[in-house]
Amino acid sequence: MAGAAAGSRGRPQRVNMQEHMAIDVSPGPIRPIRLISDYFPHFYPFAKRALSAPDPHPAVIPAIRSAPRQRAAPEPEGDSDDSTALGALEFTLLFDADNSALHCTAHRAKGLKPPASGSVDTYVKANLLPGASKASQLRTRTVRGTRGPVWEETLTYHGFTRQDAGRKTLWLCVCEDPRLRRRRGAPPLGELRVPLRKLVPNRARSFDVCLEKRKLIKRPKSLDTARGMSLYEEEETEAAGDERGRILLSLCYSSRQGGLLVGVLRCAHLAPMDANGYSDPFVRLFLHPNVGKRRKYKTSVRKKTLNPEFNEEFFYAGPREELAQKTLLVSVWDYDLGTADDFIGGVQLSSHASGERQRHWCECLGRSDCRLELWHPLDGAPPQLSD
Repeated sequence: MAGAAAGSRGRPQRVNMQEHMAIDVSPGPIRPIRLISDYFPHFYPFAKRALSAPDPHPAVIPAIRSAPRQRAAPEPEGDSDDSTALGALEFTLLFDADNSALHCTAHRAKGLKPPASGSVDTYVKANLLPGASKASQLRTRTVRGTRGPVWEETLTYHGFTRQDAGRKTLWLCVCEDPRLRRRRGAPPLGELRVPLRKLVPNRARSFDVCLEKRKLIKRPKSLDTARGMSLYEEEETEAAGDERGRILLSLCYSSRQGGLLVGVLRCAHLAPMDANGYSDPFVRLFLHPNVGKRRKYKTSVRKKTLNPEFNEEFFYAGPREELAQKTLLVSVWDYDLGTADDFIGGVQLSSHASGERQRHWCECLGRSDCRLELWHPLDGAPPQLSD
């Protein structure tokens, strides 16, 4: 028996599965252990030391098991993995109802968490939902080499009406510049969305909002057949319908010149007609009927833009009584070299029109030397006029 006992002391003792599962492996807060193989040698078959109860301080072991669980110290803001701890963005929104414009001033970001350590080159990208497209996409300049960039830059959406404020949402993203980091296709560092229906017209409102991760949804199985296609896609937004864009027109009947002055000021949110996602827009004017006088005009072409600015004015001679019986057709086209131009949208102003189009035409001819400016949505189908 003595020989057997001596032999058992010379080799490591084995612990079966039942004995191992009976061991309390989580008695309380984790404390550093000098050598864990002293407690669980069956995890280390190559260990040469025998199983023996560690005897550093036996009186401490009961204290450890009976000690209450301690709360972990709160981590500093910006170092957490929570989706809302990606940093914060400070910005100001102003809905200028008198000029039909939405101003978004990006001030600064705080506590950004880039995917790689070190500095980051960032910019702010803005878009209007639903109907996000290049026409409604604006961005600030890029600030290099900091996790707390300061932009102090204002992005302006022209042609923003009260109806847009009631149904649109502003989508802001803090992005890393791919041209400087060569990380094309990388997701933004954080994003946020602000419903614009809460804005009070002509009153600025400041925000300091935490950034969130971009929401992804699972692709349908029917779309997973393409090799290399991602299993997830960005959250789709509600379609905005067949919006063709808007145009800002000014009308003024000049008593000194004896005719109508038509100003084509700018367009906003035009539909893209070219393969690059943009258009080369220009505007055509047609007064019907206008026999014996010039009735057609055309602006210059603005290259590769969906928000062109023209600021061109044209004149139609005639007394206001005759002009009141005529129709002004304004159409926006995409210029194509060597092929037919593409129709983007149009608007028809006359005393027989409806809504804002009729009011704009009648008020202009009812006053003298008073310039009236108004935004008009474009129709997708060109109107048919007959002589």
